[in-house]
This record gives sequence, structure tokens and C-alpha cells, in this order.
Amino acid sequence: MFFLPLPSRPPISEVLYKHFVELTLNKALRAHDQLPSVRVLAKDLGVNPNTVSKAYQQLEHDGFIYSLAGRGSFISNINSNAAREKALSDFDRCAREAINAGFSKEELSARILDMETGDLND
Repeated sequence: MFFLPLPSRPPISEVLYKHFVELTLNKALRAHDQLPSVRVLAKDLGVNPNTVSKAYQQLEHDGFIYSLAGRGSFISNINSNAAREKALSDFDRCAREAINAGFSKEELSARILDMETGDLND
């Protein structure tokens, strides 16, 4: 009947994935920039290479990076439509969570307007 929920956090591979997506969409990483190898990045971050590999596989699956045999992984040429679709997909997921948490459409609309006017800090 009673239990103590363990603290949950996203898997490191998911955090890494989201960070690369953010860097790509913010243009901190540009098309055809080479990424560190799985082993090098895993060592630098102090994580298991399988964790980095999982993030890279998802990034490649979603079209954010591409791999060349024997050369490594590189940032894909992300067009604005792909970036917009990814942003909308993330927005839809977050909006669904907010609505499920009890926020009204009006509250969410007001929040978006606050973001547009700069009244809301990130």
C-alpha cells in the first residue's frame, strides 16, 4: 500500500542526446562538425561507452548526426523544417504533460505570451 518512490532522473544517454540536439538547434554545433569518438567522449564524461553509443545511435536515427565508416560521427545538415518539427514534437509532449497536470489552455497560452514578451525567464 505504501512505498517510497525512488528519485527518478532521465538516463544519461537521454540527457546527452538532448544536449546534442540543443547544441545543434542553437547552432553551437554546425553541419559537418565532427563529434568526439564514443570512447573519447565517454572517458571525458566519466560514463560507460555504451551510454554515449546509445545517444549517438538515437541522434543518427533522428537525423541529427551521420557516421562515416572509419572517419567518425558528424553533425547533419539540419534544415529549418526538421528543427521546427522536432521543436513542435517536444512542445506537444510538454503541453500534454502540463494539461495532464491540471493546467488550463488559458494558463498555457498566457505562459507562451509571457515568453514572447520576455516576461518569462528561461
